[in-house]
Amino acid sequence: MKIVYFAIAIVTILIDQITKWIASNNLQMHDPVPVMPSFNFTLMHNYGAAFSFLSDAGGWQRWFFTIVATVISIVLIVWIVRLKAHEKWLGIALSLVLGGAIGNLIDRVSYGYVVDFVQWYYDRFYWPAFNIADAAIFVGTGILLLSTFFTKDEPEAAASNEQ
Repeated sequence: MKIVYFAIAIVTILIDQITKWIASNNLQMHDPVPVMPSFNFTLMHNYGAAFSFLSDAGGWQRWFFTIVATVISIVLIVWIVRLKAHEKWLGIALSLVLGGAIGNLIDRVSYGYVVDFVQWYYDRFYWPAFNIADAAIFVGTGILLLSTFFTKDEPEAAASNEQ
């Protein structure tokens, strides 16, 4: 079953990299292409982390975020390998976060920035642009949080069945 989790991560990386390639080759920097109301494709380069945190720090942040993403990816791989058979939702969540982390890591190492191109807005208020890797991390984290609150541990479930 663990091979499925790594397959999810690989598919996430592939979709992320393909869509970033398409965006980079078909969009002009900071030139929005309306898709529907409140939604544009807009090519942007993020030299920082989430919400462009530390984007103007002078360059050291590239390597800092590269190291952080690498360490997180290694931890996630080890975590996935150690999962129990019943921890399916946890495996899916971790694989999405892993795929997203590696997708953005590839950009950071290759270009020194992360390619963003999905832009939501309302009126004149714009949400920071993001990409498929960011969306996978967001969804994976959401699944992780929901599964934490709504999934019983296997031993507790077995103990409650005995009573």
